[in-house]
Amino acid sequence: MAPQGVLQFDFVHRFSASPSPERKVTSFPSFILAAGLPAHTMLGFFYSTNSTLVARYPNEWEFFGQAAVLREDAGKPIDLGVELGYSLAAEGFVGELALARRAGPVRFLAVGRLLADPADGPMDVALGGGAVWRLGRWIALAGDVTTVLERAAGEEIAWSAGLQLGIPHTPHTLSLQASNTIGISLESASRGTGQTLYGFEFTIPITLRRFLGGGGGPTADSAGVRATAADTGLVVVSVKNLAYSLGALEISAGTTVEWVNDDPVEHSIVAADGRFDSMLIKPGGTWRYTFWTPGTYAYSCRPHPFMKGTVTVVPRP
Repeated sequence: MAPQGVLQFDFVHRFSASPSPERKVTSFPSFILAAGLPAHTMLGFFYSTNSTLVARYPNEWEFFGQAAVLREDAGKPIDLGVELGYSLAAEGFVGELALARRAGPVRFLAVGRLLADPADGPMDVALGGGAVWRLGRWIALAGDVTTVLERAAGEEIAWSAGLQLGIPHTPHTLSLQASNTIGISLESASRGTGQTLYGFEFTIPITLRRFLGGGGGPTADSAGVRATAADTGLVVVSVKNLAYSLGALEISAGTTVEWVNDDPVEHSIVAADGRFDSMLIKPGGTWRYTFWTPGTYAYSCRPHPFMKGTVTVVPRP
């Protein structure tokens, strides 16, 4: 799910090789372009340049909308997401209900899908599951299986496996993959083939605030947050998706604020009046500052000046 104000571009390249003596390599490039919208929603499309979903239909478009209904990072017990779309190749609507839950370094996933039948029959139902095992901050293993409950002739259980790599100090990721599916749309990713394809996926999130400016203030989720005198004396602000999670914070004098860099790039906390400067905080790093004097303190990130926040300090009762 792309955050609000982020344009997500993914390039997926899979290929197969015919047996000797030809050993011809056939490429199956696919693309995802989607925009993160308010209320944890996203609109976009899948496009595959080489599709076998429908005979004599050489490529595939699938337009979709997604919404994160429940999120673990917002204190809910599970992640719950829904997706609705339309497949031009299959000429019908598609949908997915996805559940996920973390257990230590492992994130388990389950999906249920309604798919348009490319042969103009009744809608197909597909079920699947998978897991992502995080081995470290920059590396994880992933795998999943999905099957249409009534598979057509030639269709097999769909599967994929991958080595997921975060590229340090950038927002990009690279995944090395093996799969028996041709494309990445809901339709194609649910229908396995009789061949194994190999390839990679490269993600390019484009934060529009970086280019357009004016979007670095507090978000709807974080505006006007107040920490009272009954608090423990420590308030934690996450720096994630090129934004401060508590963009407009009100605290009592003597409270310490800790900024945690949850982004894959370096950030800083620099007061507009020069009162404090964290210098660069590496991914995973933290920085603290205790506010003793009442007043309003504006701050920003030196590498990303569109990121802005304020801390309002009130006298302790």
